[in-house]
Amino acid sequence: MSRRCELTGKGVQTGNLVSHSNHKTRTRFLPNLVNVTLASEALARSVRLRISAAALRSVEHRGGLDAFLIKARIEELSQNARDLKREIEKKRAGAEA
Repeated sequence: MSRRCELTGKGVQTGNLVSHSNHKTRTRFLPNLVNVTLASEALARSVRLRISAAALRSVEHRGGLDAFLIKARIEELSQNARDLKREIEKKRAGAEA
């Protein structure tokens, strides 16, 4: 399982831990990933995703998973999230027609 957020694409960063004596040690900064179940109103089902805590706040701020995915850029999304976005767009297009 990769250490990458499925919605924002946030992943592992590398850098240095710098001591008081300015001694540098390489380290990895891991994203705060959580397993969540989010409800999709358009699809009328829940979806399990592994996303960062910041992305979870963004999903709530935008008004739910459907609204977040509609606004999200396709390059940032995982394959699973791209499939969800495509399904939601199909449902919305079918509901409007």
